Amino acid sequence: MKSVISIVTFLVLWLIMAQSCLKFRTSDSKALKEFDTSGVPLSIKTIKVKDRTLHYVMTGNDTLPTIVFVHGSPGSWDAFKEYLKDKDLLKKYRMVSIDRPGFGYSDFGKSVTLQEESTIISPLFATIKNNKPVYLVGHSLGGPMIVQLAADNPNTIAGLVILAGAIDVTLEKPEKWRHVIMQFPLKYLIPGSLRPSNKELWYLKTDLIKLKPRFKEIVCPVYILHGDKDPLVDYGNLAFGAKAFVNSSKIDTLTIQGANHFIPWMHYDVIKRVLIGLHP
Repeated sequence: MKSVISIVTFLVLWLIMAQSCLKFRTSDSKALKEFDTSGVPLSIKTIKVKDRTLHYVMTGNDTLPTIVFVHGSPGSWDAFKEYLKDKDLLKKYRMVSIDRPGFGYSDFGKSVTLQEESTIISPLFATIKNNKPVYLVGHSLGGPMIVQLAADNPNTIAGLVILAGAIDVTLEKPEKWRHVIMQFPLKYLIPGSLRPSNKELWYLKTDLIKLKPRFKEIVCPVYILHGDKDPLVDYGNLAFGAKAFVNSSKIDTLTIQGANHFIPWMHYDVIKRVLIGLHP
């Protein structure tokens, strides 16, 4: 009886804790204070798209070209906060970082397919339009996300930077266990943002099948960076990307020797150099 009580107690405590931990997001008040301390003004905004909310932040001068950062899975806008503070980048760009649908403060927990995400994110481009070039930077699942966005918004995007992006459907393993833990009641045992992450990763293979024929629609320059020791997203995605963007005006690939999946943070200077060079 004591064992049963202990197990039940543990499950109840876990269920309570799972709803509040591992959300991988920074509160608006904390973010404002942190950026104020850094001497960089931070704007925090939301837009409504039908019944969904897109939460994003912005730094820099409104008259400059724009870089839009798109995080992986799980994550939130603050994955790119150091870039948003970077004084060299701020001289050249206005920078925006979004909470993808289902993460951060964009309807947390309600993740959707790449195609559905694009319908929620795409209105952002009209909101931030200043008649200057817009560049997209996507890490991990943010990689195929920016490809989808560029295909859905022709003549809007001036360049793509794909960081360790999962863009090749043939390299996605069939993780059937993800569907199992999406079901009731198991899904309530998955903590925080890992739950919406699991859901969208389950969708990913089908999403990439739908996305594959649209690579030919991308005409802007594409920069692909990947670590050759990435244990999470296969390094073969770089070679795939080098061939897939058949109508891109420029394809530039860079292998980061010995690097794992976390290149936006562990190889900041390499990424920064690429971003600096995006706009003449």
